[in-house]
Amino acid sequence: MEACPAESLLRSLSGKWKPQMFRLAMAGPLRFNSLLRQLPGSNKQSVSTALRELEDAGLLLRTVVKEKPLHVEYVLSEKGRGLLDVFLQIEQFTLKT
Repeated sequence: MEACPAESLLRSLSGKWKPQMFRLAMAGPLRFNSLLRQLPGSNKQSVSTALRELEDAGLLLRTVVKEKPLHVEYVLSEKGRGLLDVFLQIEQFTLKT
């Protein structure tokens, strides 16, 4: 049996906090502590793991911003931006059901 082409995409967006992080990244750069505040019930380890997995999947880009204070931002990659329409369609579909 052939694997479903969408399987790896769905896997990369599934998991604790990943859909919420992707949605937040649609609005602009993400910072770690901001994510902790915006995701009630999250913790440092789960947020860190989800960010790393989204980065490994090529959906987010990690950038060290060399301003004071030094910080890290995550933004949607080109691949991630290419999924915006798909992600929004999934949201619309789930709202209709």
